[in-house]
Amino acid sequence: MSMTLTLSLLAAALIVGGFAGWRGARPSDFLKPRMVPWRFIMLLAGALAFLLVIHLGTLLGVPQRGT
Repeated sequence: MSMTLTLSLLAAALIVGGFAGWRGARPSDFLKPRMVPWRFIMLLAGALAFLLVIHLGTLLGVPQRGT
């Protein structure tokens, strides 16, 4: 994957995670239930952003630890 694609996916994951965090933090209304699991979407976007930061590090030449 190229650097521009990684950076654009990282920006998209951060934007989606921020939006889902904002929507998930709103107070719940029992008369109008939530149909979208915003907290789970925020968790998935955060995990994707974490993996993309690791991939960005390998593209920049950060040495790997371990065997």
